Amino acid sequence: MLAFGIDPGSQNTGFGVIRTRGSKLEYIDAGVIRTPNGAALEDRLLTIYLGLEAKLLEHRPDLVVLEAIFHHENSRSALVLGHARGVALLAARRSEASIDELSPAEVKKAVSGSGRADKHQMKEMVRMLLGLAKAPASDAADALAVAIAGSARARSPLLAARSARQAPR
Repeated sequence: MLAFGIDPGSQNTGFGVIRTRGSKLEYIDAGVIRTPNGAALEDRLLTIYLGLEAKLLEHRPDLVVLEAIFHHENSRSALVLGHARGVALLAARRSEASIDELSPAEVKKAVSGSGRADKHQMKEMVRMLLGLAKAPASDAADALAVAIAGSARARSPLLAARSARQAPR
């Protein structure tokens, strides 16, 4: 299975692509879609959409996994992040892959064993799980972690059934 993880952000959106064969994980690609500094929101959203669309067309994943919105103290930041997630969901839907969403705590637990792992721990676990010589950039590492967690859930009948029951209708 080819899994494409997305860590949405209005300035930087990370993406990560892995292939799973049984319990083996293989790194395929990862990077960060950076939006122009000072650009209008609509221009940043277009950059994110076009960047994701190009990568999704290049890799043609079976599964696209996004990190779900978590609580933000700043409502404006949450709203802008929601816009970035919206264009990421649109790009994912247009790819015709299956789509899943995971909370940050679910991603951390699946990758590190702890729902409270810090950024450094997560980057190091991603590096180790994928056999990389060095850890990728933070946003790319986050997206790879999302792909790893999403592919684990997709491969587990118990977790997939629980996810289907909890999915909003």
